[in-house]
Amino acid sequence: MTVPAGMVPLAMAMVGGGPGSFIGPVHRMAAELDGAMRLRAGVFSRDHARSLEAAAGYGIDPERAYPDVATMLAAEARRPDGIALVAIATPNDTHLPIAAAALAAGVHVISDKPATATLAEALALQNHVAASDALYAVTYTYTGYPLIREARERIVRGELGRIRRIHVEYPQGWLAEPVERGNNKQAGWRTDPARTGVGGCISDIGVHALNLAEYVSGERIEHLLADLAAVVPGRSLDDDATLLLRFAGGARGLVAATQVAAGARNDLRLSIWGERGGLQWSHADSQHLYLRWPDRPDEIVSAGGPWLGPVAAAATRLPAGHPEGFIEAFANIYRDFADAIRGSMPIAETPLCGIEDGVRGLRCVDAALRSSAAGGAWQPVEAIAPRP
Repeated sequence: MTVPAGMVPLAMAMVGGGPGSFIGPVHRMAAELDGAMRLRAGVFSRDHARSLEAAAGYGIDPERAYPDVATMLAAEARRPDGIALVAIATPNDTHLPIAAAALAAGVHVISDKPATATLAEALALQNHVAASDALYAVTYTYTGYPLIREARERIVRGELGRIRRIHVEYPQGWLAEPVERGNNKQAGWRTDPARTGVGGCISDIGVHALNLAEYVSGERIEHLLADLAAVVPGRSLDDDATLLLRFAGGARGLVAATQVAAGARNDLRLSIWGERGGLQWSHADSQHLYLRWPDRPDEIVSAGGPWLGPVAAAATRLPAGHPEGFIEAFANIYRDFADAIRGSMPIAETPLCGIEDGVRGLRCVDAALRSSAAGGAWQPVEAIAPRP
């Protein structure tokens, strides 16, 4: 999709994404891929000089590289071409204040995951979203892949029957050594409780795995048992997480997420089995969805073909055989958000993850922390948490 002739792209600001950022440039590329948005302003770093450096790299007017969020929101509100939305690409500890300020100013918010650093903050953010007319979404990136959306729709149609088993494996190896003790900026804040929050691996990639388990299956985790470990000596947050899951509909499941699997890159894998068959998808082979049947030959569904359902087809840009990947999946989320902002599709009817999904992620993290601290006792995900 491209913006129709005469339609002005939505002006976007980004908070974070300064020099050395991994996810900031990804947000920018994804937002601009379909022409529905343009990065026009931002607070790219706490250091204004570095923010100006980032603005130059992004091609942003230096006058719109602001020293802080409050200044940006006030200045942009006075501009006839001011921002319509803010993308949050900062460490977790700043997600709540940035989102709350933007929502109070009537500016839409799209945030990197997790929604906040703690469950109490997520519940506070939920209140801010409810009190604002602005929209909010979380970028659970893998939900933007066409074949993840195809898998979800096939389960909705009942092709697998009642869901019995859900597995998500997410091994990474980039934290197998204590790289945070050097100059690795990403490792530095992701292993620092003051910046990332109460969880390490469980909050960083575990929330992706937990979100996929619920997003694709349509099931909701009711109880979990967790074993969280800090494998690398001296690390204060978990870098390895194994969870057993019980879903409200009776299914059982497993999430295994680790960042200390030496040699692993980003090897996300999803498997779901129902009464009638199962499906499998992996990030390394994201162009294929495998359907397993007990009474007929297995199927391999390729991305990009006319055999896809309307939801997956709408998330597809290229014909079969032309691989689409991470940036395109991220861009699907931004395109859906642009549609919701413009009113061409109510946000509830899009495949987006909203504040409820953000809170769900932090509820699962909270339950996992409680379970692990109790020596691996089963914990309810919907347990009452302290109000902010």
